[in-house]
Amino acid sequence: MVRNYSTAPVDPAAIERLVATARKAPSAGFSQGIHLVVVTDEGRRRKIAEIASEDEYARRGFDRWVSKAPVHIAVCVAEQEYHDRYNEQDKLEGGREIEWPVPYWWIDAGCVFMLLLLGAVDEGLSAGFFGVHRIAGLASALDLPVGVVPIGVVTVGHPEPDRPSSSLARGWRPLEEVVHRERW
Repeated sequence: MVRNYSTAPVDPAAIERLVATARKAPSAGFSQGIHLVVVTDEGRRRKIAEIASEDEYARRGFDRWVSKAPVHIAVCVAEQEYHDRYNEQDKLEGGREIEWPVPYWWIDAGCVFMLLLLGAVDEGLSAGFFGVHRIAGLASALDLPVGVVPIGVVTVGHPEPDRPSSSLARGWRPLEEVVHRERW
């Protein structure tokens, strides 16, 4: 996760490869209800940084990484597309849509996020993720249609040295605390 970028432009072909890869993430029932909005316009990136409260982040001594990143990729969820898919004949159970044990649209979005983060590295770039707490503001800034919800943004660019988050001082939990074999 990179939180400081150079202002060097990113090859548009690299971004096209990146989003083409991310769209092939797992999709429950092949619903394909995840949508990506690629933002390269400087003014719109600054607006997204404002929505993400970048000024507050900078006041705490961190770099202005959101506005500085030359590419933003907003990952959005269209939940209704999952319901529509699971109301098709091959997905009905007893003539009805399944009872969703978990909202798989969020899982699918997480897979897309991971492909974007790892794919950026494969392209020789760096990436970072930020969640947006002002979802309505981001939806408006991106002109999203009703029913499409932005759940986070991946910034992409060429890295500059950054100040690590103080959260990293916690270190990784020991493997035996997080991996369980056969049972808890």
